[in-house]
Parts: sequence; C-alpha cells; structure tokens
Amino acid sequence: MHLSRRTLLGGSVGALGAVAAANLSGCGVQAPLSIPTAARTGTPAPGGVMRIARPAASAAETLDSASSLNAYEYLGALYNRLVRQDEDGTTVPDLAEEWDSDPTASRWTFRLRRGVRFHDGREFTAEDVVYSIRHVLDPEIGSPQADTLASMFGPEDVRAIDPLTVQFDLQAANAEFPSLLTSYHCYIIPDGSAAEIGTTGIGTGPFVLESFTPAGPGVVVANEDYFDGRPVLDRIEFYSIQDATARVNALLAGQVDLLAQTNLDHPTARVVTGTAGTTVARVENAQWYTIPMLYSSEEFSDPRVRQAMKLAYDPEAILRTALQGEGDAGWDNPVPPGMAGRLDYQREYDPERAGALLAEAGKEGFTTTLHTSAYEANLTPIATAFADQVAEAGITLRITNVSADSYYTSSWMQTPLMVSYFATGRPLDQLLNQIFRSGSGYNESLWENQQFDELLDAARADVNESTRMQKYQDAQQLIIDESPHMTPLFGDRLVGLSERVVNYREFGFEFDYLGIGLED
Repeated sequence: MHLSRRTLLGGSVGALGAVAAANLSGCGVQAPLSIPTAARTGTPAPGGVMRIARPAASAAETLDSASSLNAYEYLGALYNRLVRQDEDGTTVPDLAEEWDSDPTASRWTFRLRRGVRFHDGREFTAEDVVYSIRHVLDPEIGSPQADTLASMFGPEDVRAIDPLTVQFDLQAANAEFPSLLTSYHCYIIPDGSAAEIGTTGIGTGPFVLESFTPAGPGVVVANEDYFDGRPVLDRIEFYSIQDATARVNALLAGQVDLLAQTNLDHPTARVVTGTAGTTVARVENAQWYTIPMLYSSEEFSDPRVRQAMKLAYDPEAILRTALQGEGDAGWDNPVPPGMAGRLDYQREYDPERAGALLAEAGKEGFTTTLHTSAYEANLTPIATAFADQVAEAGITLRITNVSADSYYTSSWMQTPLMVSYFATGRPLDQLLNQIFRSGSGYNESLWENQQFDELLDAARADVNESTRMQKYQDAQQLIIDESPHMTPLFGDRLVGLSERVVNYREFGFEFDYLGIGLED
C-alpha cells in the first residue's frame, strides 16, 4: 500500500451495542425512535462555543493540508481553495471568482477574488496559489494529491500572470481539470509558509487558529474579516477521543455537541435519537461501500469467477439487511446516485447463472475467506449479508474479523476478498482515475484494463460535455461488467449531535462553517 488509507477515509465507529445496552436505561432515554431523515434547521443564537469530539490522530498530525491525513475539521475552518465542490458535485468559486480554458482545455486561467487577506494580515495574491500548488507537487511532502496533479502538469506549468490571475499549462487536455483542485489537499497557504504551516494553520478561512495539539485538543475562533461574512459561532473547541464508545458517551452526557469523523451504527443512532438532548443528522449516501476482489490473486484471476461473484448477490437485499434500507443499492457502479454523469444501469442478478459460471471455471463449490473489521460500523453487517446472498450460488465465504488497528495495513489490497469503504464527495474524473486506473495507489482491486484507461484519457480531452459524459459512462460500464470491484451499496452517514445544533451540513467530511450554530 503506497498511500495512507486515511487520505480517502474518514473515521468510524465499531460495533457499539454496548453503548445501547449501557444507555437505554439511563441518560434520559425515552425509547428507541426512528432515525431523523435530515439535520435540524433553524435560527441559531449569535456567537456561542461548539465542542466537537474527533478521533485522536498520531503525534505526527499536521495542519499542512498538502500532507494532512485526517485533520478535516481544522482544515475546512482555516483554509480555502481556488474552487470547491457543492453538495450537487458542481465545481463552484472559492478563492477564484471565475475560470476558463483555451479551446483545447490545455491552458486554464483562474481569476482571483480581490481584497482577501490571510489571518496574519497578508494580502492574498496569485503568488500564494502558485506556491501552494507547487507545495502539493513537491515529492518530499508526499501529498496524496501529488500523483493526480503531476500527471497533468509540472511545477513550472503553474504561474502568476498578474497579482490576481493564475495560469495552468497542462501537458494533455483535461476538460475536468478545475474539479481536481477541489481536493482538500489543495487548500491555499501563504507564499513561503511551508516550514511552519503545519502548526500555525494560517489561511484565509472563516476561523483563525488559537491553539492546536497533534492528537490532542485545539481551538479555532471566528475570523471577523472573512470575505464571505463572519461565521455564526464565536469559537469551536476540538477534543480528541480515540475510543468510539467514549465519543458517543461524551455526547450523551452533554460534554460535547458533535461527533466528527464518526458514522454511528443503527442501534447506537437510535439510542442517540431517543436520548434527551441528543439527536442524529443524516448525510445521504455519504458512505461508498465496496467489496474488492484482488485481480492478481489465484482465487479471482479467472473472469468467470469474478462475474459469478457479481451475479450471485442482490444489492437491494444487502441494503435491506445490513442498513435497514437506508441508502441506495450500488449494483457495482461506484458513482453515487445523483452525481452528474452516473450511468443509469442495473446489472443482472442471477445466482443460477453464477453457479454455472463457477462450474465452467472448475470452481464448483467455491470457498474463500471474506475479511471484515469493526473499523467502520457497517462493514461486518455487509459482510454477513453478502455471504448469505452468495451461498445460494454455492459459494461459501468464511468471515474473518481483523483488528480495526491493522485492517487497512494488513488486509487492504493484500487479501483476495474484503469489505471496504470510501467517503463519497470526490469529483467523477478523480473517482474513476484514482480508484480504478491501472497502477493507481488507491486501486484496491489492483485491476488493470487498457481500454478503461484509454476511455478516461479520451474523456479528459473531450471539451464537449455531452460526449465527455458518455465516455465516463462507458468507463462505468466496463467497471460493472469486467472489473473485480463490487459496489453493493451507498449508505447514509449517521452523525451524532446535540439537539441545540442547527444547520449542520456536511459534504465529504467538510462542514458548512458559516451557517452552523447553537440554539439558546
């Protein structure tokens, strides 16, 4: 594995049945209720202090966004990017007001906001953008976004045309290029600040860093001069709590207001909903669950076996069983429902045909091990439901639970079959290239397909949106038909928070820091 899993994953909760058992009889629990379908909205009181519990990181945790692995809550509060993604997946302005390309989509020009200042008073200019992007590209930084950007341009290919204009000269046409700058590794930092940015956190964002301790507590305070208006809150206090059960209990006891990087399982979410003073916010289809078959393994080297595994299960049944129907069936398409460019196609479900394919491949009575873990709340329920489904086709899966501490170092991309997940929210082009292109560091099935790679290259070079989207859809069809990668479902993320919290909005682990607040 050549990149840390934390660059694409958020934190998670393991099985928290103990929380349910411990708290149903106390903490003001009324009765298990249905889980809310949306976060509470309302008019927050001006000011206020929000307390957020987050998983503890290592002592090497940094606020350098180029290499940061899990400090999402800090980064979104402190920094801005040139462009960002909205909740519909559209690339919208942030520090850049507008952008365009030449007719070939090889030269891109971004025009910047005027009058923006960093937290230390320095004026934001195009030189800061050039410096920040080159910082991401620096091999010594080891940014997870470096490979994605370096495949398109080098350090000298980004330059300041004037104080408020930046130009990128790409080595190959890419009509989707702006969307790739929405990565949280592409936040803009002051020119020359790389040596200290990991602890100073100086950006242009809606909050200013007051204190920060790697793997410990920290505080941000409202930026009174933020270009998009002052945030509602005066202050946010971050607390690092490694144990998921302890995070939930802190919320139930009223010690914190919100659980970050935490996906509650359904029993725990019902306890939180039924406890006086706490509730749950739902982030629709925020979790993309996968079951990769290792392309290079003996078990799945035969395409007939891979096809049989897909034909042998019904995603709708797994959704009902594992997530109580709260999410969407994936049908082995990794592009989330509702995203522009998603292929509208439901593959066949045919366990009888799956059994015939296995017999044809000499694998009748196929047996192997399916690895899972409490690393994320829903991995084991999905593994169990999947194993039950494929049994009808004569497939026997032995479920092995791996320690959450080592799951993504000892099992991911190393075992023939496992349950995995990603956070949704990445742009279509980045999703397909980063997870499925041959040789990509996040290609968790190790799939290699020249036709697929060529389709992605052709899509990037196509400046006609309609035909470009068709190429991306053709690539999705190849994933469904030929890849060793299964997507059984997309699940809603269930976030625990105080009933006082209003206007909670999250997209790809990033908060809407301007509108969130607390009621009196």
